[in-house]
Order: sequence, then C-alpha cells, then structure tokens
Amino acid sequence: MDGIVLLREDHKTVEKLFKEFERAGDDARDRKREIVDEVIRELTAHAWIEEQIFYPAAREAAPDTTDHVLESVEEHHAVVWMLSELQKTDPSDERFDAKMTVLMENVRHHVEEEEQDWFPEVRKAMGRNRLRELGARMEEARKKAPEDPLAVPSADE
Repeated sequence: MDGIVLLREDHKTVEKLFKEFERAGDDARDRKREIVDEVIRELTAHAWIEEQIFYPAAREAAPDTTDHVLESVEEHHAVVWMLSELQKTDPSDERFDAKMTVLMENVRHHVEEEEQDWFPEVRKAMGRNRLRELGARMEEARKKAPEDPLAVPSADE
C-alpha cells in the first residue's frame, strides 16, 4: 500500500473513533473507555510509524517539507502526552471528556495540515514506487510499535 494512503486510512480510522466517542452519551463510561483505549493504540502506532519511517523519508525526498515535519513532531509530542494522561484517567473523572475533546481538536488540526499542506508535496517528490515501498516498511513497522505512547520518540523531544 502507498505510504500516504496508509496514513490517510489511519486518519479515517481515528476520526471514526472520535465520532463514536462524541455520539456516546454521558452515561456510556465503559464504552468511552473502550473507544479511548482504541484511540490510544491507533495513534501510538500511527505516530511511531510516521516518526520512524515516513517523516525521515519525507524530509529526504522533499526538503521543503522540513518545517512541516518538525511542526508535526512537536504536535506528536503534545498528543502522546495527552494519550498518556488519558490512559491513566478514569472515565468517571470530570476531566476525562475534556481531555478527549482537546486531544480530538489537536489531532484534527494535525491531520488537516498533513493532508492538505504537505502530503501533496511529498507525493510529488517521491512518486508511486517509492511510496509503495515506504508503505510496506510502515506496515511492517506497525507490528513493532509500542503500546506506551511515551515510547514514541517525540515524547522525549
């Protein structure tokens, strides 16, 4: 699979989970916990493969995207710390929904910037074959992604 297509599919998966969280009622604490746990798994793996494989390749192929990549890593830093907090927060805590709302806002902003501002540049610079090779590497790396959001490199930045 093309690396950018793979990342866009991840974005769609997470957005579906966000919508499900938003539709869950105030009394759906157990379901919200399940959704949040799935979001944590998805976003941790996603950030891992982006930082380990996609971002370095994007910087190499399209040096003009370096500022975008650096900003994205900083956005990941904030997101993985939020994921770590959500992991430890009980759904009955009055801040649980607020934390998730802030996470969703941050991730949606990040996704919009990636998909609109710099994925097209990377696609043009890399070409189909390189993106397919990158996608295969990313799919393989996902299998080794950590479960702990703070194990993603940007957590230490």
